[in-house]
Amino acid sequence: MARYPNVKIVIPHCGAYLPLAVPRMKSLTAVMQANKLVGEIDWQANLNSLYFDLAGAHSPEVIRMMLTITTPEHILYGSDYPYVAPQVLTAGLDHMKKYLTEEPDLAAYKDMFLYQNAERLFGLSDGSLTTEAKPYGDMIVRIAEIEVYPEYLSEYLAYATEVDRLSVEREPGVICLFPMQDPADSCQIRILEIYANDAVYQAHLKTDHFQKYKQGTLKMVKSLKLNTMQPMDKEMMKAMFRKMR
Repeated sequence: MARYPNVKIVIPHCGAYLPLAVPRMKSLTAVMQANKLVGEIDWQANLNSLYFDLAGAHSPEVIRMMLTITTPEHILYGSDYPYVAPQVLTAGLDHMKKYLTEEPDLAAYKDMFLYQNAERLFGLSDGSLTTEAKPYGDMIVRIAEIEVYPEYLSEYLAYATEVDRLSVEREPGVICLFPMQDPADSCQIRILEIYANDAVYQAHLKTDHFQKYKQGTLKMVKSLKLNTMQPMDKEMMKAMFRKMR
């Protein structure tokens, strides 16, 4: 697939076994290479060609598992018609619309999953996403300036590290949460925050892991300033994130 990147492949039924298989294959690669059974493998280049439909046993949990190996713009609605009775398919679609509306971390991608991604893949639209669904079109970029009381520094760093890791792992629209310390004053913390859009950010504020961080660190923070920045070149940002994959 990496050799022929213009060939697009749709994996049916929520990726089937692939989301489970990829990490297992990755873990075995070193052994396989040591025994000269395989060469170098560019995992991301191969996965970039894959799309996944939501036919079959879809659920919020299954979609989150799929997002461990792909990105939101590569997930498509699938019906399994005509092999399943129409009334069953209609009920399944209604269920999907319901949880894509109610699940905070997935709601921002509802229209992408239901029709926009398929329209772009099959050339049924101009290839653009609506403003609300563009992964970078309505992006929020922020630099948080935080000063922590020295006696709480170690405890605060543990909280910050946990919430940043969980947010990036569990919330597809949280593109970046990157904490940094000033080498001249370790109590001065700066966090680069990038969210796909405001809906993603608002959903992020309601997550259990963010609320745990917020409530747990109230007494630790001496000052907090949130600086919302304006990206000067959003196209370059897209190129940068593609390069980091």
